[in-house]
Amino acid sequence: MKYEVLSLLVDNQSGTLTRIASLFARRGYNIESLTVSAVKDSKHSKITITTIIEDKYELKQIVSQCAKLEVVRDIEIITREEAVQREICLVKIKCKSERAMEVVNIANIYKANIVDFSKDSLIVEITGKPAKVDAFLKVIESYEIIDFCRTGITAMKR
Repeated sequence: MKYEVLSLLVDNQSGTLTRIASLFARRGYNIESLTVSAVKDSKHSKITITTIIEDKYELKQIVSQCAKLEVVRDIEIITREEAVQREICLVKIKCKSERAMEVVNIANIYKANIVDFSKDSLIVEITGKPAKVDAFLKVIESYEIIDFCRTGITAMKR
């Protein structure tokens, strides 16, 4: 199993996201992450969906089913090799001020930013490839993570 990233150009109208999410649910495919953004043309939006796929047949099925929806104008499979993929993650870490410098040093190694600091915790923002975010989370798991939030992948072909 591996994750696949799909980019859909869709009509910018109410109910579009529901139609696409319902299609995935009916077919038994899980959406791992989903981002929606505006494009130059205000009549359309870009939806980036990350999903876990068992095999190429399932991927072809998803693409085929999405293409049949009248609100979908274009669909692309975004591979890691031919695209720029990024993700943002906010991580709230419990730490007293005496351990805060340890977390700051780790954040600096990953080019992450400290965006909030209090006497009991700090919030780190990390942006980059999904693998970089995963690696950062693995390194800081020895600290007490109070909460974290990931945006999901957004991608653009080169």
